[in-house]
Amino acid sequence: MIEEVKDGSALHLKVRDAIIQLINDGEYKPNSQLPTEAEFCEKYGVSRTTVRTALQQLTLEGYVYRKRGSGTFVSANKVKQILTTTVDHFSSQISMQGKKPLIKVLQLEVIPADEYLSEQLKIQEGEPVNALERIRYVNEEPIQFEIAYLPWYKTPSLNKHGCEKSLYKLLETQFNLKINKTIETLELFMADQEAAEKLNISVGDPCFALDTFAYLLDGSIIEYSKTIYRGDMAHFVIERNY
Repeated sequence: MIEEVKDGSALHLKVRDAIIQLINDGEYKPNSQLPTEAEFCEKYGVSRTTVRTALQQLTLEGYVYRKRGSGTFVSANKVKQILTTTVDHFSSQISMQGKKPLIKVLQLEVIPADEYLSEQLKIQEGEPVNALERIRYVNEEPIQFEIAYLPWYKTPSLNKHGCEKSLYKLLETQFNLKINKTIETLELFMADQEAAEKLNISVGDPCFALDTFAYLLDGSIIEYSKTIYRGDMAHFVIERNY
């Protein structure tokens, strides 16, 4: 039984944390069905409203998913990705977790920079830009949808096949352009129609949106990209050294 707290609004968080602990301990396996709301009520000695709120929170955070008429199930293991370094690219990070990575290029085309891209890339409006769309998969399940923009005059004849691996390594080997630093912003994002179609999820599902600016040693911007991560599969690790 979970001990009652003075602030009743926090009680569902205790239930949430208890269920997460059981998931992490392996008592509830990936894709297995969770106990019913009534069983959780009895297990933790709380109301059905408290249990329902806890399960809603777990669903939003991607720990569980619901099947209409069937119940609540544990999501497959989340994929850990390190945001503090670009040394180990996507494929390396995923392979180290015993999973199968895959990057597919959906489209690579040259487009004129509109006002927005002109501002992001610090180039003149109308200048050619390489627009690269990719989807990253883990065990054949789409986890990221990315659109990257690169100034064409620095990346002419960008190798489409090479973009199915590390883009930054390709820039270094094909154009001798070495990334010096990136600045990234991460925020919550509710899947729109495009993201839902690309990532095989529903409109409104919770995701993460990562905007990235990549800089060369001279301070110029070589890439601006937006990546949408599935909220039910993404797990980020941030390491700080002091």
